[in-house]
Parts: sequence; structure tokens; C-alpha cells
Amino acid sequence: MYIIEHTNMVIAYGITLVLLALYSFSLLDPNLTIVNTELWTQFRNAMVQFGYYHRSESTIVYLALIGLLTFFHLYFLKNAKKFQVMRLALLTAGLLLFSYPFLSHDLFNYMFDAKILTFYHQNPYLHKATDFANAHELRFMHWTHRSYPYGPTFLPLTLIPSALGLGKFSISFLAFKILFAAFYLLGVRALNKMNANWAMFFATQPLVLIEGLMNNHNDLIGVSLGLIGIQLLWSKKALLGRMFFLLSGGIKYITLPLLLLQKNQSSVYTRVSFGVVVLLLLYLSFVQEVQPWYFLSLFAFIPYAFELMKRLQLFFFGLILSYYPFVLYGTWGESQNVNLKHGVMTVFAIINLAILVIQRKKLKSLW
Repeated sequence: MYIIEHTNMVIAYGITLVLLALYSFSLLDPNLTIVNTELWTQFRNAMVQFGYYHRSESTIVYLALIGLLTFFHLYFLKNAKKFQVMRLALLTAGLLLFSYPFLSHDLFNYMFDAKILTFYHQNPYLHKATDFANAHELRFMHWTHRSYPYGPTFLPLTLIPSALGLGKFSISFLAFKILFAAFYLLGVRALNKMNANWAMFFATQPLVLIEGLMNNHNDLIGVSLGLIGIQLLWSKKALLGRMFFLLSGGIKYITLPLLLLQKNQSSVYTRVSFGVVVLLLLYLSFVQEVQPWYFLSLFAFIPYAFELMKRLQLFFFGLILSYYPFVLYGTWGESQNVNLKHGVMTVFAIINLAILVIQRKKLKSLW
């Protein structure tokens, strides 16, 4: 009976992921053509019609899907011992491989930055997208007036899918999606070597799935490199582990404090590492628009602060819920939408913090 129940839950989870992947194309940029086929054109037009001209219904679908993702995450976490986490992660990565980055355009910037080197044979640190006026990607890219903003680790990684793409957008798009799926699986594998519950938490967490596997923010790669480093550190391969910490910090620099981590979980250096990352996130939240994917960096500390991470679920849900103004109204450019997004984040953060304060006597240690 239990086997049938759990099998049905996996099937229902898979269906939810398929629906989410299909729904992601409702916010496809109208100027973007991935493949030139009649079937694709019909599908694209139908999804764009729904996402752009039936926004109220689209918002309801989005809220329902993230609600289902959260339900399955909590279910799998509660019953982690009854599932093989790597199989579940493979299912998740495989189905979301065919999703569209519906809440961000950063993936297209990653693709073009790498193309500047592999196709145009120029330095992306010195050149920007607008330097290549004939590039068709300019029709749907954002942030085209900036040069390469990331550290030295990320560019070499992106050269692989860019070269495999042979200058073809659709092939490069899939190759980049595979790159992110691979690092997601590597992160799950590293956690699974330490603790299956930790791996399940990371593998099914909605914020990781939406921002890492769907919107494809390179923060996911930084976190996965950090988790690999921790697993090596705990396996008495400290030097190799710290090399991975350095590689992680070479993505966006925010995970550089991982270099302070010690195998001893109660070490003051470990706590300082976590504290510095939190302070950096707070600083970014005050000096610029807060983005949900910034907080992916916290997932690098799952092996040290798993109980705390579990009790931040409400805040994480608020982060992905904060996208509803974009889904409902369209553009982020209007201050009203940004204020709504920040308002949702703030409310959920305050409620979650209040719960932690109320439960502080019951929670002997969150570290």
C-alpha cells in the first residue's frame, strides 16, 4: 500500500513538473524563436496568448504550481528515507531541462557573453552585446550595455555549451540548460554522500528548482561547487575542498567566505563564514532591488545549518511568491511592481523571523 502511495506521489510530482515546464513558456519573449516548426509556432502562440493576455488566470496557475511544488517538497522531505533521492533528482532535472527561464533573462546574457568569445573571438570583459549590432539576440536580451560582470570561474564553464552550440541558438540553449542540470545533480550527489535528508531538501526545494533549474541563475553553480567542497572537506581532502570553495567564489564572489569553513561545525570560523554571507545578502538587499535568487547562496550551508534552513521555508516560499506582480502586471520597470515584490518578501521574512523567535526555547540548536 505504501509503495503504491509513494509511486503515485512521484507520478503526481512528475506531472506537476511537466505542467510547470509547459507553463513557463507562457512568459516567453515574443521576439524569441527557439525552433522554426509549425507545431512549435502554434504552441508558442497559444502560450504567449495565455501568459500575456490572460494574466489573472496565468497568475492563478502560477500560484497553484508553486503551491504544489511546496507540498511535494514537504512530503518528500518528511518521507526522505522512502525515496532514492538521486532518482528523484534525475527526474526533476530531466523534466525541467525543457523549461523556459520565464522569470529572468540572465541565461541569455550568459549565452551571449560566451558567444562573444567562442563565435566573435572577442573578450567579453572588454566588449558588450551592443558592440555586435547585427546579433539577433539583441531583440530579446536585457542588460545589453554591460560587459562581463562575473568572476573567472563561470566564463570557462560556459564556453563548453557555447562551443557545442556551434553558433546555433536552439542548440546552445539546450546545452546551457544541461550545464545547469548537471551542476544541480552534482550538488545533490555531494549532499547525498553526507546525509540523504540534506540531499532531499536541496533536490526538491522550490526556490532551487525555479531559480536554479528554470531561471538558470549561476548562483546554483556556485552553491553546488561549495557543496562539493564541503563534502571533500569532511572526507579529509581539505586542500581539494578549499579549491572548490575558491572556484565557487569565482562565480559571483558572494560565496568566497566559504573558504573559512572548517570540518568542525561549531568552529567560530564556520559561524563567521555564514555570518559574512548573511551580511552581504542584507547589504545587497538594502542598496539595490532584492532578487530571490540571491538567497540561493544560503543553501551552501545546508550541512552546517540544516535545521535553520528547514525553518526558513516560509521565507523561501515568500521569495518565489514575490514574482506574482510580474506575472500579473507584466513589467518590473514600474516602481509599484517592485514595491509589491519587496512587500511580499518583507512580510514573509518578518513572519518567519517571528516564528523563530517564538520557538527559540524549543529549538536548542539550529546550527
